[in-house]
Amino acid sequence: MTNLDTASGATDFGALTNRERQVATLVCSGAANKVIARELALTEGTVKQHASNIYRKLRIRNRSELIIALRNPK
Repeated sequence: MTNLDTASGATDFGALTNRERQVATLVCSGAANKVIARELALTEGTVKQHASNIYRKLRIRNRSELIIALRNPK
């Protein structure tokens, strides 16, 4: 899988904050919000908000599209 730090192209991963990158990486690894929250010392609500921000910034709708965008940067 491609790392968010090296992904480039039409999908603008550079628009993400460091924390959003951390959340996106864990989402792409298949981690549930509860696991991400525990790993990053956040609440599940905060993880959900970060995920929403990621989807909005990358113009995608869900986790599946995030994984596809990360694996196949345009």
